[in-house]
Amino acid sequence: MPPYLPPPGLDAGTDLVVDKSAKPPGRRRFLQGGAVLAGAAATLAGPARAAGEALPVPAWTRSQGRPAAGPYGQPSGFEGRVIRRVREGAQPTFPTAASSLTPLADIFGTITPNGLVFERHHAGIPDIDPEQHRLVIHGLVERPLSFSLNDLLRFPAVSRVHFLECAGNSGSEWRPARKLTVQSLHGLLSCCEWTGVSLGTLLQEVGVAPEAKWLLAEGADAAAMTRSVPLDKALDDALIVYAQNGEMLRPEQGYPLRLLL
Repeated sequence: MPPYLPPPGLDAGTDLVVDKSAKPPGRRRFLQGGAVLAGAAATLAGPARAAGEALPVPAWTRSQGRPAAGPYGQPSGFEGRVIRRVREGAQPTFPTAASSLTPLADIFGTITPNGLVFERHHAGIPDIDPEQHRLVIHGLVERPLSFSLNDLLRFPAVSRVHFLECAGNSGSEWRPARKLTVQSLHGLLSCCEWTGVSLGTLLQEVGVAPEAKWLLAEGADAAAMTRSVPLDKALDDALIVYAQNGEMLRPEQGYPLRLLL
């Protein structure tokens, strides 16, 4: 039997499948294939036709824009919906306690922009003067020392990318089912590049006593939060951080110093 030939109208560039049975394809199969080819042709032809038409001239091409973005750049006004969502606390003792959530579904890549990093405050955001702030290491050490921010900036800097997650993240999943977004469910999570000084380096400076096993870290804000840290962990990879994503920490992220474990 002679090989099957395409009907008139299909050019030589059309991709055809030859059936080994040498039986011409049925009408339904042929129409289905033709519909796919027609759809592909329409898709390819659409942009070409649009490119040949006269384009409207928008307002931003007919006049000059703003002279500069200002001393600190801001996102486009068209991206105003990409923001942190604030959840205020309900603690009578600390009325300024609150948190804000990262819009995970609306950001790109790995690094969270500084303005979108989640927050968690137990006593509000302190306004700490870096000239007066001190990091003090004392206790079971040979030389108790007090470090200013300028002191720490003289030590070798270490930069690493880490994600941070609040212990209460995704807690909404334990409540009765309701319509929630990725941000409201999992937004207490962010990823940044952190820069600072190895805590192990500072502990070497003070000379930790051999019998020491733990350290107690205490914050400088009104909440006076404390955390117990195994000394082995502190010596391993803990950082005293002063910068985040290439700029100094923001007040809501612990400016001027924070402990990163």
